[in-house]
Amino acid sequence: MKFLKTFLCFVLAMALGAPIVAHAKYKVYYQRSSGLYRGRLRTLNNKKVHYVKVPHKYYHVAHTSKAHKIKSERGKKVTFTTRYILPSPGKNGQHWGNPQSIAMTGKKYMYIVYCPTHLRNKGRIVRFNTQMLDEIGVRLHPKELRDAYVKHHKKYSTTQKRVQKAIKVGPIFTTGHGQSLAYNWKNKGLYMWRDKEKAPRVPVSNWGYIQHIRTKTLRPDHSIRFSLHSHGTHVPGGHDLTFNRSGNAYFGSFPGWGAYIFKGKIHKRSVKFRLTHQVLKHLPGTRIQSMGYNPVRKRLLMLSDASIASFPAKGLRGHGHLTNHSFEWTQFGPKREFEGIAYDGSSRGNLLVNHCPEVLQADRSY
Repeated sequence: MKFLKTFLCFVLAMALGAPIVAHAKYKVYYQRSSGLYRGRLRTLNNKKVHYVKVPHKYYHVAHTSKAHKIKSERGKKVTFTTRYILPSPGKNGQHWGNPQSIAMTGKKYMYIVYCPTHLRNKGRIVRFNTQMLDEIGVRLHPKELRDAYVKHHKKYSTTQKRVQKAIKVGPIFTTGHGQSLAYNWKNKGLYMWRDKEKAPRVPVSNWGYIQHIRTKTLRPDHSIRFSLHSHGTHVPGGHDLTFNRSGNAYFGSFPGWGAYIFKGKIHKRSVKFRLTHQVLKHLPGTRIQSMGYNPVRKRLLMLSDASIASFPAKGLRGHGHLTNHSFEWTQFGPKREFEGIAYDGSSRGNLLVNHCPEVLQADRSY
């Protein structure tokens, strides 16, 4: 009887095209009601934000063993300096692929989503114990983390073994595009969209899926499937996500004529978002790579490549009261791919960039 049940589950999973995972329990909660409320909208001319086109060619770092700087060129001043150059290759010579998003849970852990280009809609989460890494001294010697899995004379050094103990590598699972990993400061949970695409920025379906990530296994243990539709507005789901300290979730939709910002709550079995009333006329760049939240300054950030805009989260309350003066904006050089920004409780952002995958920290409150 037990064998028959197992066989039937296998056949059903194959018919539905679902992945066969024998070692993990994964539950999907189906929300029947719409997860979206929409009220009246008005356009806000946030002209302090300037549009930066995606570069024709990204800048590639030549010296990957040294600390780098990414400096502001226009707008609010800040300099990001290398905090961690991420391992290359990964554990057991794995090609982890492109880092897509970053989340930090206070001063101890940093989580990075990696999505190999040859595995469409799949990736893994790697957890870094930043306390251990800082005690080892990798901030002074970035090469130690970069070369954590590079053997010398077929052996790992004592320092490499210590660095490896600070890294936990998760299994491959269905991530979608992978840009949205976020930490809920209120309930201490990790969440991300399961935004599967059949082509770049073309979703597989109109259903939204939000996954809860179990920090012990670094894989999702459940997800919520829902629809976002209201008064003629239909949103297939998000590609970015962030939370404030009160547990409010935020994501954006960028259809080409402005930015729509959504605010809501994510519960265990349901979600509820509202489309905030102000449509932001000006975007920081061609593609919004990520959103973030500064828990000290209480500002939401929108990241494009070499361009970041921010505004106070409280300006979205009620019918919204943001003005052009609410915004801050910075353009950076050189042209590197900005993937995400996360905070460990301080006001100095930790910026994840590609083309030499690394995390850089701001030199001031930003």
